[in-house]
Amino acid sequence: MNSLNSELALAPLGAGDLIDRAVRLYRRHFLTLIGIAAPPVVLSALGSTITTISWRELTATSSEINMVLYVLILMFGIITIISGSLFSIIVMGGATRTLVAHLLWNEPVTARATYRAVKARFWGLLGASILVALWLAFATLVAFSGSSVIFMVLAFGTAFATMLSGWLAGILWGIGTLVAIVAASILFFFLAGRMAYVPQAMLVEGKTVFAAIGRSFSLASGNVRRLMAMTLFTTFGIMSAMLLLFILISFIGAAAGINMRGDTADWPAWFAILYSILGPLSSILLTPVWMLGLSLLYVDERVRHEGYDIELMAARQLGEFPDVNVTSPLGTALHSMERKQPAPLPRASGNVLNIR
Repeated sequence: MNSLNSELALAPLGAGDLIDRAVRLYRRHFLTLIGIAAPPVVLSALGSTITTISWRELTATSSEINMVLYVLILMFGIITIISGSLFSIIVMGGATRTLVAHLLWNEPVTARATYRAVKARFWGLLGASILVALWLAFATLVAFSGSSVIFMVLAFGTAFATMLSGWLAGILWGIGTLVAIVAASILFFFLAGRMAYVPQAMLVEGKTVFAAIGRSFSLASGNVRRLMAMTLFTTFGIMSAMLLLFILISFIGAAAGINMRGDTADWPAWFAILYSILGPLSSILLTPVWMLGLSLLYVDERVRHEGYDIELMAARQLGEFPDVNVTSPLGTALHSMERKQPAPLPRASGNVLNIR
């Protein structure tokens, strides 16, 4: 076993181990992973640019015809942003397959292998990503509703505490706000985590869309804490990158004589576009960590529930097992992307028996 596979030995991972291993892989394959994550992010950045330009022109025009035109362009920009987000979910499945192939047979991590896997199941992945996005919207709605209930109770409690002491009301409001945020986050990640492994199940195990959803629900048990930790790490990383880029852009704007504190409508178009793609530019650096984290989390769930590490070691040592058409509740080590041809019918024998 080579040093890389020894370094990335398959074992149940905690939240810190998961992040550490994702960052280690990210450093090892930095440029390749940036190339894998770039197309969806660039698509979102393009949508953000179109949205910024159309909104600026929409608020400045007085022509009804131009207004209709800019509204259509604005809608196109929003659709482009959404398409970029869906594309990120699709690419995530391809990245997981590439990672598993790397762990199995030390195959190189390449953008070509990732997008070849995505191309083989693109339409199914597109449908799955739409269902995942709808589920995430549902999880957001449920989490928001839960926090709203807590804030309503908190408002009544704070109103009562105000009659006793202003300090008591302030402390109660602060603690209640923290409780509402934590409860909403746990509720969101509990629901969102149920669909975390849909693209992975499709490309690694060869599941259909709805079978992959059921598979994801069965695997996603007890992943809330690790999913939250990985999300917080990635979010803070993106925010840090955004802050650095914002400081750089502020220096550029100050050198160009732009008033950063003034109305954004007075900014030059080039500067408004540059400002609008701060998020995509920062996320392009951290999205690979998120992809790797979810891929490793998927592998870890199978290690915990199915002994996937033993199956991977067997496949690594013995090669690909023959397809004997055996149905199993567990997923395969790595599903073949090649379509198998049906077995030929047996040829008729030359000797014909007459049965009377």
